[in-house]
Amino acid sequence: MSYPIPAEEAVAEIEIKKSRFIAYARGIQSREEGMLWLEQIKQQYPDARHHCWAYLLGNPNCAANAGMGDDGEPSGTAGKPILNVLQHKGIGDIMIIVVRYFGGIKLGAGGLTRAYGQAAQAVMEVLPTEEQVPQQVLTVICDFSQEQQVRYLCQQGEGMVDSVDYSQQVTMHLQLPEENIAELQAQLDAMGCAYRATDDIESA
Repeated sequence: MSYPIPAEEAVAEIEIKKSRFIAYARGIQSREEGMLWLEQIKQQYPDARHHCWAYLLGNPNCAANAGMGDDGEPSGTAGKPILNVLQHKGIGDIMIIVVRYFGGIKLGAGGLTRAYGQAAQAVMEVLPTEEQVPQQVLTVICDFSQEQQVRYLCQQGEGMVDSVDYSQQVTMHLQLPEENIAELQAQLDAMGCAYRATDDIESA
């Protein structure tokens, strides 16, 4: 199943009682990638008091993995409202980081929860998205005379040729949308080509 993912990084800023909340959103493929980005944001805003975050990996309707962090704010007042916004937006493979500069006026637990939620909401409103299409890799073994035909069929199925190895026969590694795999396999069967599907990968 395809689902929307961030097309590029977005940023939005709000101010509440002199505290600045700078929210960033972008696509990530793993928790490790998200934590790396968090470190970069911390280096970018070293004097900020808090760098709070939440992420959602996989299909947003049944996320494979989710996480959040309050970074020193009272428990549940920062990461949770950010994650809550993510869970209601239907966008997958995404992370939001909210940087806070304290303005000298305490907001209280309820005020903090609302502020982080509003910051996350603000960046989601300006975040461009694109459709994520699950892809699959197919390894095809064919004769030299069939290579151009296989290339053509791959192109027709909105796929691309990742690599080609030449020995006694031609071994081609193709990548195309999962929904077009069955049709290509039927065409390869008709040509008498051998093929095998390898692990699913996900690519925008």
